Amino acid sequence: MSNTGKIKILNPGLLSTIQDTGRWGYQQYGMPVAGAMDTDSMQLANWCVDNKPDTAVIETTLIGPTIEFMTDTTIALCGALTDAQINGEPVEMNCSLSVQSGDILEVGNAYLGCRTYLAIAGGFCIERFMNSQSTYLRGKLGGYQGRALKLGDQIPVNSSTQNLNQTIPEELLPEFNEITPIRIIAGTEVNCFSHQGIQAFLCSTYTISPQSDRMGYRLEGTPIEHIEGADIISSGLTTGTIQVPGHGEPIIMMADHQTTGGYTRIAHVITADLPLLGQMKPGDQLQFKEVSLEKAQDILIEKHKRYQKIINV
Repeated sequence: MSNTGKIKILNPGLLSTIQDTGRWGYQQYGMPVAGAMDTDSMQLANWCVDNKPDTAVIETTLIGPTIEFMTDTTIALCGALTDAQINGEPVEMNCSLSVQSGDILEVGNAYLGCRTYLAIAGGFCIERFMNSQSTYLRGKLGGYQGRALKLGDQIPVNSSTQNLNQTIPEELLPEFNEITPIRIIAGTEVNCFSHQGIQAFLCSTYTISPQSDRMGYRLEGTPIEHIEGADIISSGLTTGTIQVPGHGEPIIMMADHQTTGGYTRIAHVITADLPLLGQMKPGDQLQFKEVSLEKAQDILIEKHKRYQKIINV
C-alpha cells in the first residue's frame, strides 16, 4: 500500500542531491546526462526497497545528511560505508530498514568510499525534467528545486508501508582498494601521444586531485606527452572519457561532464568500472589497465548476469 508523505532535512551533509540513472537522449542539445556517480549502488539500494532500478535516490558525499521521516516507510543505504544510525542506534547497510514517522536517520561520514545512496520505497514525488529526476547542479535544474538539499527542506515521497526484508549478497557489494585498477579502452586520439606518453599513462599511479567534482576528476601524476599539441576540434564526450590538456595531466569526465571538449582523448573508462570510479575521492589513487573493446563488452555482459540474479538491469 502506497501513500504520500515527506522527509525533512535536519542537516544536509556536505553534498546531498537527488539522482537517478540520468537524463539520456539530450546531449545533442548540450544537456549533460548527470545521474548517480555509482549506478550499481543506486540500483542495489532500490532493490532493497522494491523500487524499479532507475528510481531516484539521495546521493550523499563523504559527510552524510540527517533526515527526519514524516511517514512510515522502508529505506536502504548502499555504497560508501558509514556508521549510520536511526534514533541514535546503529543500523546495517545494504538491506531493507523499516522507519516510522518521527524517526531520525543520521547517514554518518563515509569511512570507505565516497558516496552513499539512500533509497526510499516508492521514490520521490517530485517533477521530472527531460524524463529524469536527476539534479544537474550547474544547470540548476532537476532534482529538488535544481540544487543540493539544504536545512529545512521537506521533500514529498511516495512512501510504502509494505514489509520488506532484502539483503544484498556480499559478492555484489563494491570493493574498496588502496590503489584502484581502472580498465580503459583506447581513445579516439590515442595516436596523438608519443610512445613514452602512452607508457606513462599505462604504467603510472595517479592521484585524484582536490580540484575534482561530479563534472570531472583531475589527476595528479606523471605528465602524458603529446606528439604535437593537445587541442582538437571540439568533439563529443561520454562519462569516462579521459582528456589530456597541454599540461599533460589527465581529466576523467564524470556524470555532470560537458557534452563536448577540445582536448585529445587518450582513453575511455569501460562502462563496468564507472561505478567503482564514482566511489573514489580526492587523494585516492588509481592505475589504468588497457583492454580491448570486445573484452570490455564481455566484462559488462558478465556483470549484468551477476546483477540479474537479484535485480533487473
